[in-house]
Amino acid sequence: MDGSPHTDDLAFDVFARTCPSRETLGHVTGRWGTLTLTALHEGACRFNELRRRVDGVSEKMLSQTLHALERDGLVHREAQPVNPPRVDYELTALGHGVAERLLSLIHSLEAAMPEVMAAREQYDAARPSPVTTD
Repeated sequence: MDGSPHTDDLAFDVFARTCPSRETLGHVTGRWGTLTLTALHEGACRFNELRRRVDGVSEKMLSQTLHALERDGLVHREAQPVNPPRVDYELTALGHGVAERLLSLIHSLEAAMPEVMAAREQYDAARPSPVTTD
């Protein structure tokens, strides 16, 4: 045993408030984490390539997301010693496994969107519109 508080014999429980797996779950399942991981599943990217692929993410949010995913061991950052500087991001083996599961969920959701859209219409039709005042 290495004396660290989180060893292999420790059971992790995402439902426990203090479990570190809860933080990682948030990094992975947040909008930008999910989109970043699945975009990197397509292959290594530079920062601006990734930002274009993940439409709508700000530079600051993408940077924070990449740092969190790198810290969790899901993304590898490699700075190339060239001028101008070049930084590539790619998934680790762990990141690939997580991204594949996320892609399965994404594909299921995309396939179900006609049903989701119909449910939304039915829900909205059953509720009165909010009253607006000028």
